[in-house]
Amino acid sequence: MEKANMDSLVTILAYVENLGFTSQFEVNGKTLISLKTNNHFEPEQIKIVHFYRFEGDSSQDDSSIMYAIETDNNEKGTLIDGYGTASDTSTADFMRAVTHIQK
Repeated sequence: MEKANMDSLVTILAYVENLGFTSQFEVNGKTLISLKTNNHFEPEQIKIVHFYRFEGDSSQDDSSIMYAIETDNNEKGTLIDGYGTASDTSTADFMRAVTHIQK
């Protein structure tokens, strides 16, 4: 994925949606849930195709990370979390368990 003019979360989201990453995911307990299909996925059922980190201009508490994810049933979407001290513990734990990561 090109890095041309990709400095904001909104810009990146629009870019990856154009690539087919149209579902939104969230972590609930120990599974990743698609808000579009309500499918549940374990860490070994997904791959992180790409990820982007963002830092706030005025505070490191504004840091976030966006993951472009593809599941084993070919559903593609995004997951957004805080980064560093702003991260959600269950989301961070789930993402650390994912072994298939490319960038």
